[in-house]
Amino acid sequence: MRKSVLLATALIAIIGLGIASLFIGVSDVSLSTLFSEDNDRRALLILLASRIPRTLALILAGSSMAIAGLLLQMLARNRFVEPSTVGTVESASLGLLTTLVLWPGAPVIVKMMIAAVFALAGTALFLKILSLVQWRDILIVPLVGLMLSGVIASATDFFAYRFELLQALSAWRTGDFSGVLRGRYEMLWLTLALAVATYVTADRFTVAGLGEGFATNLGLAYKRVVGLGLTIVALMTAIITVTVGTIPFLGLIVPNIVRLSFGDNMRAGLPHVALMGAGLVLLSDIAGRLIRFPYEIPIGTVMGVVGSIIFLYLLLRRSTTDA
Repeated sequence: MRKSVLLATALIAIIGLGIASLFIGVSDVSLSTLFSEDNDRRALLILLASRIPRTLALILAGSSMAIAGLLLQMLARNRFVEPSTVGTVESASLGLLTTLVLWPGAPVIVKMMIAAVFALAGTALFLKILSLVQWRDILIVPLVGLMLSGVIASATDFFAYRFELLQALSAWRTGDFSGVLRGRYEMLWLTLALAVATYVTADRFTVAGLGEGFATNLGLAYKRVVGLGLTIVALMTAIITVTVGTIPFLGLIVPNIVRLSFGDNMRAGLPHVALMGAGLVLLSDIAGRLIRFPYEIPIGTVMGVVGSIIFLYLLLRRSTTDA
């Protein structure tokens, strides 16, 4: 009963934040302008072409990135990893840069697929390096991921500089929903299908999170399940990166908060992770629009500041507890 109440409360909060997001912005969009007799339909056009697509994109991207973080934590068996701290996002950016260099006019779907392939390779490389690390302390794992992310990001910056594409690359590195319009966000609906697939196979991912030996003894095709999980993470990351840019630390914060109440049961915690991820992104986006109104702070900047503080708190809290 308590879990149902929490889920209902989270859903109501998402609806409230979503409605608030529709009416916040420089253009005057309110109930009075929408239903005014003197309305020239400009407010309605802004609502349909910009505000509603932006709010839907926020919900889809936030929930998907949180789910990707939860899934990656299960596969890596470490609660301090997520796509932006293990090289997944940086690898997707390298894939986008490769597409810009070799095929500048490539369709968006092609950019997404190439970015997904690079993201999958980067995540697999992280897991391979992790398997070679003998001292698997819970704090060493995210540090290895951050170092790998730094190496990939540095290589990406070098080639972007050589090909004079640094400015284009920065657009994907900073999450920004200000450019979301009708016809430019629909690819994010693919993440909903991936989220459903994650929920359907959640029990298998939970078993895989117990380790290869234990999962194999239970009859689970461990490598196949891990491959499926990595593919889902890579596709979600690539779709979000191509469409709206990078949202750092979201996949780290939300699963850790939800885990306090639901433990490592992925099926039970996944709906709450999705709703909390969507709510946090909505709240951060609204804050970014209001702090310097009428100017806007990109959500990637807001989440970067908030996420890094919480990340450090989680690391230091873990160190204090172990001591």
